[in-house]
Amino acid sequence: MVRVAKGLTLVVGLGLSGRAICRHLTRLDVPYMVADTRAVPPGLDDFRAAHPGVEIYCGSLASLDLTDAHEVVISPGLDPRMAGLEGLAERLNPNTGEPMVVGEIALFARAASAPIAAITGSNAKSTVTTLLGEMATAAGVRAAVGGNLGTPALDLLADQPNAELYILELSSFQLETTPHLGAACAAFLNLSEDHLDRHGDMHSYCAAKQRIFTGAQCAVVNGDEPKTWPDQPVSQVVRFSHKAPMENEWGLADYQGQLTLMQGAKPWLAIEELKMAGQHNYLNALAALAMGHSLGFAAEPMCSVLREFKGLTHRSEVIATINGVTWINDTKGTNVGATLAAINGIGATLKGRLVLLAGGVGKGADFSPLAKPLSTCARHVLLFGLDAPRLANVLIEHVSVQQLEDLTQAMQTAFELAQPGDCVLLSPACASLDQFANYQERGEVFRRWVQKKAQQVEAI
Repeated sequence: MVRVAKGLTLVVGLGLSGRAICRHLTRLDVPYMVADTRAVPPGLDDFRAAHPGVEIYCGSLASLDLTDAHEVVISPGLDPRMAGLEGLAERLNPNTGEPMVVGEIALFARAASAPIAAITGSNAKSTVTTLLGEMATAAGVRAAVGGNLGTPALDLLADQPNAELYILELSSFQLETTPHLGAACAAFLNLSEDHLDRHGDMHSYCAAKQRIFTGAQCAVVNGDEPKTWPDQPVSQVVRFSHKAPMENEWGLADYQGQLTLMQGAKPWLAIEELKMAGQHNYLNALAALAMGHSLGFAAEPMCSVLREFKGLTHRSEVIATINGVTWINDTKGTNVGATLAAINGIGATLKGRLVLLAGGVGKGADFSPLAKPLSTCARHVLLFGLDAPRLANVLIEHVSVQQLEDLTQAMQTAFELAQPGDCVLLSPACASLDQFANYQERGEVFRRWVQKKAQQVEAI
């Protein structure tokens, strides 16, 4: 048994977040040691060089005696209920009054001197985080953007010490180890099945997301999804919806013959001025506007950002239009909820029909929610990868389905089947690791093929 010395903070995990935690503790002169369950974590020698004198333990946490530890700070990729930490997350720390096991965002909340805007949700949080960051810049606010997206939150404290606002994308993994965030504005965008291998069930997954509202001054929530509404008192709750909004709420409504982003009866921006595709992106725009408005951003800078924002790479990204058919890369749609949002959002805006490219590693997900919307808006569903047969079994009674060997075959078949006014949508509802290194590589294969095909057609 290896004993953690009295008063030491134990940092668990030597990944990206774990290293940011260590840099933060070093800056604060907090004594700590590090543990990693892997025998030889990647980059171990580099870490030793950067943090000489810090004790490092590699192996099962069950062999650690944590009796005298000051605190345990765990990386978000690790389960706080893992072997060796049993019961600690439920035990209060006499030094801090918080649970004995916390995560990086708990340390961030203690140290941040500027207001926090926080965004979570099963899908679209990267888009809304990026939008809000660009809106802040356009409005003249010095904002530091990071968290689950880009720069680790704790590194923002050192990299941008004069920030007037911190804008954080937060995952359920980060939130479940954050006892008190205290955000000036916290958004819960949507909820769909994901990460159940970690959380166990939807109730626990939702409960982790709900922690974003602890101590929040304003909550921005999805008016169409009650499970995103705060389960605790928040001074101000602002809703966005795909429906016409009530007073002070945000939604979509007809204004002078055009579908428009609205706040109550007030028009903000006509949909035709947006460069983002799909109704789900209209909701993302509304969520960002609601957050920016609550934070005091001026209207015109926010609208200016929305007029130019084309969406994130690999997220409902329009690649090209070929022979009247739009090709959209949504490879980041790695779960059913994300693909459902893309189908509903893009399908509702088409003059033609949808040709969906899907498949990969399904992570045991239930694909049945895809059947009904595809039966309404899809021309064909072209499947590839490990779980193509599972998808086919669920969808074949509802829509035309064809199984192909790989993405390239699926794209060529889509090119032959799609008609003017249609959209070919890569939104796999699956992880990519059966045929690609990651979802980004899958998206780049799609992008290159489509761009090459567009050039060939133009040359004819």
